[in-house]
Amino acid sequence: MEYKIFDSELKILEFLWDGGELTARNIAAQAKEQVGWSKTTTYTVLKKCVEKGLVARTEPGFRCRALVTRQEAQRRETQGLIDRMYGGAADRLVASLLEGKVLSADGIDRLRKLVEELK
Repeated sequence: MEYKIFDSELKILEFLWDGGELTARNIAAQAKEQVGWSKTTTYTVLKKCVEKGLVARTEPGFRCRALVTRQEAQRRETQGLIDRMYGGAADRLVASLLEGKVLSADGIDRLRKLVEELK
């Protein structure tokens, strides 16, 4: 399943990852309190999440649960970033992240170990 998770959809997923299965009403209350969304906005974003297969909706009570884990979403979004910005080359992303940074000896050792594990 290919999808781009927009910031608004990510917010819905965060509510579900943190709270488990929630009613749409509960999600709307959290969204109003935390980001100032109206109920209509929340329900519109929820509908898009359901259409994309990110969220399952069940009745009664318009109960929602995430269909993707936080780790899966992070992995897919990171891969999308690598593909779009670095031509699919993860090493170019890492080089960009480290450019101009001063790493401690421990940090360098951890990176070496990670590279060895990836071989």
